[in-house]
Amino acid sequence: MRISINQINEMKQKGEKIAMLTAYDYATAKVVDEAGIPLILVGDSLGMVVLGYESTIPVTIEEMLHHTKAVVRGTKQAMIIGDMPFMTYHASTEDALRNAARFIQEGGAQAVKLEGGVNVAEKVRRIVECGIPVMGHIGLTPQSIHQLGGYRIQGKTQEAAASLLHDAKALNEAGAFAIVLETVPAPLSALITREISIPTIGIGAGAGCDGQVQVINDILGSFADFVPKHAKQYAKLTNIMSSAITEYLNEVTAGKFPTEANSFTMDESVLTGLTG
Repeated sequence: MRISINQINEMKQKGEKIAMLTAYDYATAKVVDEAGIPLILVGDSLGMVVLGYESTIPVTIEEMLHHTKAVVRGTKQAMIIGDMPFMTYHASTEDALRNAARFIQEGGAQAVKLEGGVNVAEKVRRIVECGIPVMGHIGLTPQSIHQLGGYRIQGKTQEAAASLLHDAKALNEAGAFAIVLETVPAPLSALITREISIPTIGIGAGAGCDGQVQVINDILGSFADFVPKHAKQYAKLTNIMSSAITEYLNEVTAGKFPTEANSFTMDESVLTGLTG
């Protein structure tokens, strides 16, 4: 059985911290799931760390569904959350419902994630009413990066902090089962966490949140373009990969690979008479 939204809510009530990671492919998702991570986000961050876009904005729903299906196939226990990409829920409630349903029906996800607070609360309410669990996302919202003026800390002024708290309460009341807080000062994140009944999942939002989420490429060190301040590299896979690839290159060019151990044999009498 997969983790349910009720179990996630119970973790908050019991004071148990919630770990969440992104995954974008079958093999990685399988490892993450078997490690016991309860929430896996198929984030639109795949646009940058997998597809090489400059931001998340170019990511399409077809790309998101493609990767969501792969992650679902690689998992058995984690709740899989599909990240609804730019302009798939902004224009109308009808668009939001239709595209959220695609993540559940076609992608096999168990929930979806939307960016925004008060401005998307009614859409969240309708999606939830139709039986689809929704995770909110406020603070630094990458799909609005041009409007925000870059990747900046959100909620530092009294007015901005009050606005984020209002957003969180609106999502809570609309029926979201959890909220991602991204790049929000730790004291404000802790206050929001205390003020709402659903779990907060922080990314660059301090230890006062109910849980944490990271982009898996950041914590594994498999994306070398940059390392966000909020990330901790638990490994440096780019170094390991580079070393292995260089060794392979050297062995092939030197004629040291493949060896007999990497080759297949046959009865060579079969070859008799095959050449002129």
